[in-house]
Order: sequence, then C-alpha cells, then structure tokens
Amino acid sequence: MLGVRGAGLARSLRVMTQAWLQDSGALALARAAGTPRARHWQPSAGQGPRRRRLSLSAAAVVNSAPRPLQPYLRLMRLDKPIGTWLLYLPCTWSIGLAAEPGCFPDWYMLSLFGTGAVLMRGAGCTINDMWDRDYDKKVVRTANRPIAAGDISIFQSFVFLGGQLTLALGVLLCLNDYSIALGAASLLLVIIYPLMKRITYWPQLALGLTFNWGALLGWSAIKGSCDPSVCLPLYFSGIMWTLIYDTIYAHQDKRDDALIGLKSTALRFRENTKRWLSGFGVAMLGALSLVGVNSAQTVPYYTALAAVGAHLAHQHGIFSARQPE
Repeated sequence: MLGVRGAGLARSLRVMTQAWLQDSGALALARAAGTPRARHWQPSAGQGPRRRRLSLSAAAVVNSAPRPLQPYLRLMRLDKPIGTWLLYLPCTWSIGLAAEPGCFPDWYMLSLFGTGAVLMRGAGCTINDMWDRDYDKKVVRTANRPIAAGDISIFQSFVFLGGQLTLALGVLLCLNDYSIALGAASLLLVIIYPLMKRITYWPQLALGLTFNWGALLGWSAIKGSCDPSVCLPLYFSGIMWTLIYDTIYAHQDKRDDALIGLKSTALRFRENTKRWLSGFGVAMLGALSLVGVNSAQTVPYYTALAAVGAHLAHQHGIFSARQPE
C-alpha cells in the first residue's frame, strides 16, 4: 500500500515538474521577446464582476429598461422591430413617390409616419395578444408573451392600448383632413385582423390589407388626396409582398396551428407554397412596374426594382416548407 502511494506521489511530482519547466520556458521566451516581467497576481481592489458589453440592439434596450416597464415594451414588440419596419416601409414608398421630381422625400412626414408606425404596431400587437391569449399559451413560440404568461392583466392591457391609440391619434391629427379620415378607417382592420386566423385560411391577406395602408396614407399626406393610378397598384404590390413574407413566416407555426385549430396560408398551400410565392412575386413586381409607369419614374427606379426581383428569387430558392427553422 505504501508502495502504491509512493508511486502515485512520484508521478504527481513528475507532472508538476514538467508543467513548471514548460511555464519557465514560456516565461524565458517572453522575456527574450521583450515582454515586461510578470508580477505575482493580486486581486484588484476595484475589480468587480465583468460589465456587460454595451449593445444598441432593440432587445438589449428593452432588457435594460426598468423592470416594471419591460412587459409593456415586449407587449408592443419593441424588442422585435422587424414588424415596425414592415408597417413603416410602405409609408416611405408612398411618401417618396409623392415627392417633387429631384427632391428628397419630406423628412417631417417620414419622421411623423415612423412615430405612428411604432405606436400602431404596438397597438396592433396589444389587440392581437388580447384576442389570442388562450391560443398563445399553447404555442411554444408565443407562450412567453406578456399577457399569455400572466405578466400583464387584461385590464392593464386595455389601459395601455388606450394610451397607445391616444398618442397615435395625436400623430394622425397632424395630417390633412382627407388623411385623418383615411387613417381612421384603418382602425377597423387593426381590430379584426387577429380574428381572421379563426375563420379563414387567408389571414395573411387580412394582414396585407392592414399593414400596407400606409401606401395610401403617405401619398395623401403629401398631395392632399390619393391618386388611384399610383396608390392602388402600390397598395396591391404591398399586399402581395405581405403574402410572401407572412406565408413563409407561418410555416414556423403550422404544426401548432393545426393542432389548436388556427388557419393560415401555410396550411392552405402546403407543398404548393413555392408556386403560390412565385405568383405573388410576379404580381408584386408587375404592380410596382405599373406604379413606375404611372408616376413617370426613370432608370434608378427600375434598377432598384430589378434588385428587388433578384432578392425575391433568392428567397424563393432557399425557402423550404419542410424546415420550420
């Protein structure tokens, strides 16, 4: 027994000696290279836990907000701003097309519509989560939403929704009378859209009608009224675009949706999704071409349109209906 312990001790000493020699060799090489001599490590009095890296991402901003506010910021999806961009971009198309030839779009209107997009997207998400709270609990991707998770009550949601709509009304009242009436008309779509997935396989169409209202409103805010030859094909192209991206998005939840009885174009199209997406893409590009003709656009517009077409083709090529990720 003593022999076994002695052998073990000898092996340990050899390992420690080899490690010390390796460290000594490394230290000698470092000194030869001119590296300053290392001091014995001592804990620094001012050294505490590592600070988190500063991040300006939307999720990081929400996570750094006061804790009582975080559920409300998540309810309006401030941590996921892609939906706000999807609501805002059709407004910018319309405002840009309405600008005088050779002039930049109206920066005041762009900022006003940007503010409105944040508020109305937040209001729409609040309404959606209030309608869907029982369904959200059954879907993995949505189970942690504030209302479904119990972080915010229905009464608190109503109060918060009222605050968002009040602020959005303040933005709307900055526009001309025609645009105020046109903007107010979109509220019905905002309210009923979340119900469409219960009654039709085309809720993405209802989303397109809602999310692209800015294609009409942006032009009227600049010009005083809508020009049907420009605004209607622009609105239609936005609806086709929404059908493309939200059908792809719906494939993530199609299994859960089928189990709990919700409908979507993903469940309607199934293995024929790529054919439908191709049709929507062609219709979108055709409508945007008509917009260009009717608004007397030139080479830069059609060059950008060709880039859009290439991007849609790339998305179509990499999309797989069998892989939710």
